[in-house]
Amino acid sequence: MNSPETAIKTSEDETIAPETSWRDGLAVYLQRRVLIVLFLGFSSGLPLALSGSTLLIWMRESGVDLGTIGLFALVGTPYTLKFLWAPLVDALHLPFFTRAFGRRRGWLVCSQILLIASILLLALTDPARSPLFVALGALLVAAMSSTQDIVVDAFRVESLPESEQAAGMAAYVAAYRIGMLVSTAGALFLVSAYEGTGTTRLSAWMWGYVTMAALVLIGTATALVATEPEQSVRAEAATSTETAFVRVARAAGGAFSEFLVRKDALAALAFVVLFKFTDAFSGTMTAPFVIDLGFSRNDYAAIVKGVGLAATLIGGFAGGFVARRYSLAASLWIGGTLQAIANLSFSWLALVGVNHWALVLAITAENFTSAIGTVIFVAYLSALCRNPLHTATQYALLTALAAVGRTYLSSGAGFVAKATGWPLFFAICVAVAVPSFILLAWLQRRGHFAALGPVKV
Repeated sequence: MNSPETAIKTSEDETIAPETSWRDGLAVYLQRRVLIVLFLGFSSGLPLALSGSTLLIWMRESGVDLGTIGLFALVGTPYTLKFLWAPLVDALHLPFFTRAFGRRRGWLVCSQILLIASILLLALTDPARSPLFVALGALLVAAMSSTQDIVVDAFRVESLPESEQAAGMAAYVAAYRIGMLVSTAGALFLVSAYEGTGTTRLSAWMWGYVTMAALVLIGTATALVATEPEQSVRAEAATSTETAFVRVARAAGGAFSEFLVRKDALAALAFVVLFKFTDAFSGTMTAPFVIDLGFSRNDYAAIVKGVGLAATLIGGFAGGFVARRYSLAASLWIGGTLQAIANLSFSWLALVGVNHWALVLAITAENFTSAIGTVIFVAYLSALCRNPLHTATQYALLTALAAVGRTYLSSGAGFVAKATGWPLFFAICVAVAVPSFILLAWLQRRGHFAALGPVKV
């Protein structure tokens, strides 16, 4: 790790140590600039579906009922509680890892090693015989994945200058979606391929998850090649004489108190919880819906995730255009409205039945509008985090609250779908967006978004 004193300037935003090895040269090249962030985005997106939609398909194929599947949204609890241990990530030194790799990179490498181990444990479970063990394995995957997210989010915010936050955010969101594509469509195709070799369905799923665990090494290699963000180096130097307890207390207390003293902080936090709820409520049941409607596993993989990725990438560019063209508040109105209305495409699909072109249109609409909302929402969250001493904790708090909709508020989605039927269920998914619109209007009237200043996307 290079210290500020031994580094020499190579450009406006970049430093490199006098002792330049192949690793240093490669790191400088990659940090021009967003490739590191891109590969870390892939690593963040990869595990989410392994304890989410991909796991739900495995469970549905194993005969698990819809109510239990809906309750499995609760295994995402670590994503909503990660702010509780984010101060540890901000402040604590890990034996060996921090000394060898630095403050952010040490935590990143450690969390990825534990993530690989958790995915391998989940691979050894059987949903048909022991859903409880499946839940415990998925909970471990979510815990390690959310810890990785804490570090990656802080690394992204701290490592890129303001002029490159836009490109970094776009690269991160796109790579995150690609990681999710690999762990959904890619995993499902792999399971089918393993089954084609004559192996049993349970073994095919096991080897599919083992392969996904191996892909986490892409993020590990990226962390090893990267260099520690300069903001992190300076923050570490400023607190180097403090005890571990003082550093943790400062990270936790400073992050929360700094945010909570802001004007309309509680309303802003409630808005963070509710903005993506319409996506989360419908997304929890998308995979079981497609399978129940009569589409095959490979249909889901090819259409839902293949076509969906293309729509997502285009939607990401569209979200960037909207955010550049309009104010942050207006952009949130546009993104929120589009992602809510898109749920009606699934109501239409439920009435049409098994029609591949109808599925393509519904998935395109959902992924396109969701990506627009996500890019704008990430820009908003990033604008709320300004202090490098608290970056991991504050961003973890915000993204944890954003996951409340996906984890807790959506846990009853299976029972709602079972009681109402699919067409009405997706219409209800539109209605659950209304509370976020009420908060958005109130915050806009109070000048909340204007106070954040211009947000570059």
